[in-house]
Amino acid sequence: VFLGSFGAMAKAFMPSNKPKEALIERMVELAGIARKDGMMALEGQEVPDKFFGKGLQLLVDGADESKLVKQLNQEIKAMKARHEANQNAIKGWVDLAPAMGMIGTLIGLVLMLGNMADPKAIGPAMAVALLTTLYGAFIANVLFMPMVAKLEYYTSDEVVYREMVVEGLRNIARGESPRNIQDQMASNLAPSAQAKFDAA
Repeated sequence: VFLGSFGAMAKAFMPSNKPKEALIERMVELAGIARKDGMMALEGQEVPDKFFGKGLQLLVDGADESKLVKQLNQEIKAMKARHEANQNAIKGWVDLAPAMGMIGTLIGLVLMLGNMADPKAIGPAMAVALLTTLYGAFIANVLFMPMVAKLEYYTSDEVVYREMVVEGLRNIARGESPRNIQDQMASNLAPSAQAKFDAA
């Protein structure tokens, strides 16, 4: 988890929005292929990510709707658990940074009290005491807390994306029409993005 938290930190500085509109367009294309040529025609079709590819392979292998949904939902649950573990590790840094700052403050105060007879030494010791508190609060509130918020959003966005994949593949398994699949998946988008599909 500790090492994973550093990978999670890197994700906090990357674009987080998953391409949901492109996902819908590709799912509609695959639904058309499945309706016309059968599920086996989906084998080898290009998809944008491994999760989508795994679900598509389940369809090709003949998995029914129940098995498909159960297996993919288990993957989503496992992903959320991994992300939450990494987020909790970073939240630990939020608590640790002020504590380290407080330790620095105490060290500064000890130095100051130990040099009360030397007025010139009091200033630098006081500076250590104040600056370490400032640095601890800065690191916790300006660096790590926004990072946790970004990672929580990243997880939420990833979950919505994967749930859309599950919904689309489930409807392909049911034999739903491409138009119905498009409409159902587009309901997850913002109204402005839905308008693009309404006009199609």
